[in-house]
Amino acid sequence: MIAVGSAAPDFKLDSQFDTEYSLSQFKGNKNVMLVFYPLDWTPT
Repeated sequence: MIAVGSAAPDFKLDSQFDTEYSLSQFKGNKNVMLVFYPLDWTPT
């Protein structure tokens, strides 16, 4: 478990356009917000 306030580990994700992004590429350049939407297409 990651403690609140600690740095997030680096990871890579593919965009919907098959472009790969890593968290480290934004370090020092921009603010990054990580958002998770579980079951986004359902009435849940």
